[in-house]
Amino acid sequence: MNDARGPGPFGPAWGRWLGRFVARVMWNTHVVGADRVPRTGPVVLAANHQHVLDGPLFIGVAPRPLHIFVKEEMFTGPLGPLFRATGQIRTDRSNGRSALVDGLAVLRRGGAVGIFPEGSRGDGAVDSARAGVAWLAVHGGAPVVPVAICGTRAPGGSTGRLPPLRRRFLIEFGEPLVVASEGLPRRQAILEGTEQIRLAMADLVEAAAARHALVPRGAVGQGQ
Repeated sequence: MNDARGPGPFGPAWGRWLGRFVARVMWNTHVVGADRVPRTGPVVLAANHQHVLDGPLFIGVAPRPLHIFVKEEMFTGPLGPLFRATGQIRTDRSNGRSALVDGLAVLRRGGAVGIFPEGSRGDGAVDSARAGVAWLAVHGGAPVVPVAICGTRAPGGSTGRLPPLRRRFLIEFGEPLVVASEGLPRRQAILEGTEQIRLAMADLVEAAAARHALVPRGAVGQGQ
């Protein structure tokens, strides 16, 4: 694999300022556990996904500059130049191999990537996960930090309709986990790692919503 490919390291540094404006000024985002994210070395941040706002919020509150996997359709619209300039990773959801190689290049230079393992916006409860997150962890030798995003979408609400300004959101970072791969075929390590990560994410989302007086599992999208 060619480690020279992948997005450049500088876009996310200024992209964080745009994300911070969205997270802190336009809406009221409470952050818990940012100190759990390793400050150096490769790391994968894996978050649940329920609303179009999740990406900008994720970038804005992450304690490190972050390259997020973004579906390729977003790169063809008016926001395409912004995604490219901020170093986000263009992802074909029907064949994500090229995007994974780009993400691996980021990890191999010691950077951080963000990914929504559910693959598309849903209710945010992480009932399923795609194998790309574990693939990155195994091939990149990177720990995975589960991330819970709560409050961006009301149950049954639109995944794209913006919530009222200054609504309260919560983003909580969990403890890093390491996908076991030593002594295992890579395919098995990725398969088992995917479920390990999914369970850690689902548990964090449910616990975070309960701890911070949001809503129980099955309706994790609604804030107060």
